Order: sequence, then structure tokens, then C-alpha cells
Amino acid sequence: MKRNQFKLLSIVASSAMLMFSCTNLEIEETDSIIPEDTGTGFTGVTEPASQVTDLYNNVWGFLGNQENLYAMSEVTTDEHLVPTRGTDWGDNGIWRVLHTHTWDFSHLFILRTWNDYNQTIFRASEVIDSRSNADALTLAEAKFIRAWATWVILDNFGQVPFRGVDEGPEINPSVLTRTEAVALVIADLEEAIPSLPSVAAGTGDLKRASAQAAKFLLARVLLNNHIYNGSGTPDSADMNRVIALVDEIAADGYELQAGYFDIFRDSADSETIWWAQTAVGNNIFNGLHYNSTGISGGGWNGFSTLAEFYDLFEGDPNSNRGEVDGTPLDGQEERRGWVPSVGTPFTGADGTTDNGGFEDGSNVGLGFLIGQQYALDGTPLKDRPGNPLVFEKEFASLIGNNERTGIRVQKYAARYGAFNSHKVIFRYADAHLMKAEAIMRTGGDPTSMVNELRTIRGAAPLGTVGEQQLLDERGRELYTEFVRRTDMIRFGQFTSDWALKEVSGDETKNIFPIPQTALLSNPNLQQNPGY
Repeated sequence: MKRNQFKLLSIVASSAMLMFSCTNLEIEETDSIIPEDTGTGFTGVTEPASQVTDLYNNVWGFLGNQENLYAMSEVTTDEHLVPTRGTDWGDNGIWRVLHTHTWDFSHLFILRTWNDYNQTIFRASEVIDSRSNADALTLAEAKFIRAWATWVILDNFGQVPFRGVDEGPEINPSVLTRTEAVALVIADLEEAIPSLPSVAAGTGDLKRASAQAAKFLLARVLLNNHIYNGSGTPDSADMNRVIALVDEIAADGYELQAGYFDIFRDSADSETIWWAQTAVGNNIFNGLHYNSTGISGGGWNGFSTLAEFYDLFEGDPNSNRGEVDGTPLDGQEERRGWVPSVGTPFTGADGTTDNGGFEDGSNVGLGFLIGQQYALDGTPLKDRPGNPLVFEKEFASLIGNNERTGIRVQKYAARYGAFNSHKVIFRYADAHLMKAEAIMRTGGDPTSMVNELRTIRGAAPLGTVGEQQLLDERGRELYTEFVRRTDMIRFGQFTSDWALKEVSGDETKNIFPIPQTALLSNPNLQQNPGY
């Protein structure tokens, strides 16, 4: 495959330097990604379909990495925190500052997300250029990928640098405002939809773009458009379009599915709209204790959740036990999961392996793990110093924690494949709740739609649903699915107070800073307020 080569603005060494210093920086006058000067200029991508496949592989890799968009979307919210335990997960505070909202323009995960997705925009634009002569499907897929990457940048940074494929390093990329970026995303998606395959629920290749995935992303952008354009008031036309798009997705067989945690297995279901071919191991092991399972050498003992997020769910506030088959023992709703007291007997079920007569990893619960944890044979587990492995609810601090502090979160099950390459990105329950919200924001009552979901999830119906109840429901349904930050901003709660957060009430934190290296390379960019 012949294509232009790209230069990343920062190598690891310079990124590390930026984390600790912001003075006397001198870099080449270059954008984060530029075409190599071959002397002939851009003449088109020789193999556009291969470049689109490469773009998918890159995007899937980004989505599988916990140290970029995932951290920015989840660890900055009330849903996740990564406390320091002794010296573990100290990492010079890189995780803690996300939770406390004290990040700055030198943060490595912010820089990485900026570079990754801006590069994706440029390379997708190369395929979209008419000189690449891409076929209709390849062109549509490139437009979907560019729309996704552009949305990530505009949602997180509020401005999008845009370099034309003919522009060399001597040209400073123009900068799209949020409104201009939204227009580009909408245009790309609307142009892509007719040429993308229409894939019915549970069929086809859902790891690549479909018409349904493009409609889903379009609905998400329109739902947030009043945040992007600064009006603060949802436009009724946008909300009506959201409703229509979700109805179109439902018409293709997508619907709410019973069996919540089955949705996150590597098998067909009625909810998944787009999944990434990337390993789910980070989501499994980043919170488990070292002794939780022997699979892949055990957990990493990092990620946890706040007590106040756990308390959004129905059930005993201090216990989350369940039978081997998942039957709740503490009055909890299905989405809160359960902690088993023994492993599941091995029967040869798909995806499972035998470990002493038990399904390996089946002693690890799903959902929210609190209280005593158990080995496969029912023996109570201990931490490394020999204390009972009891996951505790409360944190005294983000530092100085023991191995047991914090409720752990599991949405993907190690027992069915620790590193299965199947991470759910878009699914119908999110679309269902987007429609409910659009109905609410145009004066309608979303209660019946929310209760339809809650009934399927084994939760008691709500008497009435307003903004707070709808945000809470999205949290219960969509935790760890890359949407909590965006949701909290749309509901005006991202800058509110929660446990161990240092900075509250600062609306400038709704957008991340432009990395300093990008500002130095492109004077058309302006640092976001507050940084």
C-alpha cells in the first residue's frame, strides 16, 4: 500500500518532559500530523480500501487503550477513580488529577487523544479526497470514521484543527469552531448513510460502520448540539431528528435485550450496534485484585468506583451477593451484578475452561464487587499481606490506600475469555435512552420509556422521570461505555462536587486544554479558557 507518511509531533520522551515542565519549550513549527514532502504533492491514496482498514485498526486500538479517551471519559467523572495503593498506580499523579479535575495541558492522556484522533481525521480526509477514487462503500466508511474522530475532538477540546490534504508543513491548519465541526460531522454522516450497509440486529459485520451505526452517532451529536453551539437550549428540530433516527434503528430489529451482562460477551445480541475489535482485558483486570483470579496472572488492583455511584443502584448499600447463576441475594437490580461465594461447576459451556472442576474465573463476579471475595472452591480470598480480601466502600484519600479499598467494576467476564476482541461502543439501550431524553427535552414524558428499560433490568419502575432521574438511569445502564463525561456535561453536572474531587464549580473544566505542543505548532489554535 502506498500512502503519505506522517510525523507524530511528540515522541515519548518529549511527552514525558511536558508532564513536568511547561517552560522554555522549543519545537519545530509543525502540526501534529503532516504529509511527508515527496516533491510531487498529494495525488490520492493508491489503495483507499486498505487505508480504511488501517484506520479501523487504529481506532479499535485507541478504544482498547485505557490511557486515552477512556480515561478522559470515565476517570474524570463520579464513575471511576484510580487511587494510589502504596506505590501502585502512583504514576506521578497522572490518574489522580483526572478525578480531582486538576489536569493541565501537559497531561499525557490528553495529548495522546489529541494526536491520535487528529491523525485519524487527516488520513480519513485523504481517502475522501476525489483523487483517491474510493468506491462508494470505502468512501462512506471513511466519512464515518472521520465523523467519529471529529466528534471526539470537538466534544473533548471544543475546536478542531483541519489540515487539507494538499497542505504541507508551511501551512498552519485552519481551526473549526464547535459549530463548524458539528456541521462537518453531520454532513459526513448524512452522506455516508445511503452507501453504508444496512445491518439488521445480531447479523453482519458490526465492527465496521453500518447505516445504523452512522444514525446512532448522528443522534448522539444532535442530542448534544445545544452544548456545542452554546445556546444551552435544545432545538426541537434536533430532538425530533433524534427520535426519528432511533425509530429507524429500531425498525431494523434493534431492541432492548434481557440478560444484561450477556450483551458484553462475544456473541450476537439484539442491542450491539457497533463494536471494536480490540481486547477487553483492560476492562477486566484494571480493577481486580492480584489474587482475584489466576487468569493472565491476576488483576492489576487499580480502577474502582465511588460509593455514591454504587448507591445509584437498587439493593443493599453494603452487600452485593448473588447465587452462582446470578440470582441476587441482596435485593439488587441486575445491572449492579453480584459477588458469588463459589465458582460455577464446569460443564463445557462455550468460552469457558476447566479449573479443578470449575469454570476458570467464575469466582469473579460481575457488575460491582464489594465485600468478601472468594476463590473457585469457596475459600475466602486474602490480600497479599494476609488480610481478608474485602473490597471496602469508602475512600479516605486518593493516596495511601491499602489493597482492599474501593468497589471494583466488572462488565466483561474473564471466565468467557480474558482478552476477547469485542468491546461494545454503540448499543441500542443508549439509543433508547437518547430517544427518551429527546422526548423530555421537547416537553414530553420519558417515564414509560425509562421504566420499559428498568423492567427488563429487574429494577422497580419510577413514579416520574425528570432530568436527574434520566441522568442516573444513563449512569446505571451505560457505565464504562465512554459516555459518562459527555452525559454529565449535557445535564450540567460534570463540574458538580463528588468525593475526593478538588475542583468543583469550574465550568472551564467542561473542555480539556489544547496540548501545549499543538499551540506552539499551530498559532491558529487558541488555548481554551481556564488553562
